[in-house]
Order: sequence, then C-alpha cells, then structure tokens
Amino acid sequence: MNRLTKTSLLILFVSLFTSCDFINNAFTYKDTTEGFVEALIDEDYEKGINLMATEHDGFKNTNLDTLRVGLANLREIIVNNFGTELDYRFMTANKTWSTVEGESTAPNTTKAQIEFSNDKEFGVFEIIFDDNSNKIIYIQTLDIKEPIPNMMIFWLFGILAICVPIFNILIIRKIRKSDLKKKWSKYIAVIFLNVPAITYSAVNGLSFSLLSFQILLGISFSYMGYLSSAWTFGIPLGGIYWLWKLNKPRVDTELLENETVTE
Repeated sequence: MNRLTKTSLLILFVSLFTSCDFINNAFTYKDTTEGFVEALIDEDYEKGINLMATEHDGFKNTNLDTLRVGLANLREIIVNNFGTELDYRFMTANKTWSTVEGESTAPNTTKAQIEFSNDKEFGVFEIIFDDNSNKIIYIQTLDIKEPIPNMMIFWLFGILAICVPIFNILIIRKIRKSDLKKKWSKYIAVIFLNVPAITYSAVNGLSFSLLSFQILLGISFSYMGYLSSAWTFGIPLGGIYWLWKLNKPRVDTELLENETVTE
C-alpha cells in the first residue's frame, strides 16, 4: 500500500469518526437545550444552572444570584411570546475560524441553533456550547417569531424539484448510448449547466436567482428547521439543449453529396 493510499484512508477514517462525533453532539445539543428551557419554564433555576458550563472561564466573575435573575428574564421572554408547551428541533452547529477579530468562535466552543415552536409559531435559540462538557455557556433568543409554514406545499414543490435530476440522468443515458464524440464534455454540460435557479423556502416562499448554478444534477435541498428548509432547482439548460440535439433530424451527408454530383 503506497503512501498516498495510506494518507487517503487515514483522512477518510478521521472524517468518519469526526462526523459521527459531530452527529452525536448535535443530538446532545438539542437534548441539553430542551432540558434547560423546560427547567426555566418550571422555574427550576438550579437545574438550569446545572446544565450550564459554570466551570468555564466565562463564568469566573459571575454571581449566581445575578445569573438566576437573568434566567428568570429569559423565561419571561419565552413564556410571554411562545407559551409553556414547546417542541424543539436541531438546526445547525458550527465552528468559525476567521482572521477578522470577533468573528471566530472561542476555542473549545461550538455555536448551535435550536428551533423551538408551539402550535402556531416558532423561534430560534442561538447557543454557545462548551466542547469539554457539552453544557451551555451562553444562550439567547434570536429576533424571530414566525408562523409555522404549510409544509405540504414545501414537499409538493420538492416533487417538482426532483424531476430535474431525473431528467438530467435520462439525458446522460441518452448521450452515453448515442454515437456522439467527446461525450464527457456533454456530461459536464448536463451536470453543471442548470441555471437560473428557482428556490422555494418553507418560510419565505418562492425566489429566483438569475446567475445561480445548481451543479449537483440541478438540485439542492436543506431541511434544518422551518427557517432553513428549502428546495432549489436550476433550469436544466444543458439537458434541454442535448435533448434537442439528439432528437434533431440528422442529414446523411454522403447521400446529400451523391445527389449533388448526380445533378
């Protein structure tokens, strides 16, 4: 086994283990947030504090009585705006490295977003988690209070979006079975030339992007809470062009030349 193969396998294994650890943390973040908020709703502030990373450096000079007051204020915001019966959904978790001061996440921390909702509306928590304990360092509610969208329309639009990669795959098969030369260039055109793009967001509805290319056979999809749920598909210009070319009547040039000589 050569060095390149060993290196590639090592990167693959590290990526797999990292991904598994990240997925496991995603469930932990959601469960911790749910437990923390439910404790606040029940006014059990001691339980809430136990789910916070009070051993972290960020809590060094924090007075626990002041912290309890802050938690009570957070409870009031949540209950007054959304009530006491809430559902929770993990949205995103990320680490940011930036050369711009203040834009990077602190060392050994992860920023997560957890969506919460009642029967009619939803909001979003933004939370900083301590990587060592997976407990909460900081939590706030974002300025989001939106009605729960009709997801039936979202999934129906998805059926339309899925038709694009199916169409492109059929065109690629037609190209493969044809007698065209340099087929790889035709495949690239079908795969990459999907523009402009039409997006349906569960919250914001339809939008149109003139110069947005959808390179994964013409479609992209996200489903991370109501706020980040969206289908996007590109108009399959490459596929449409090669469908037209393949179905265009082809002139037998040798027969045409013979007919010209005879005349």
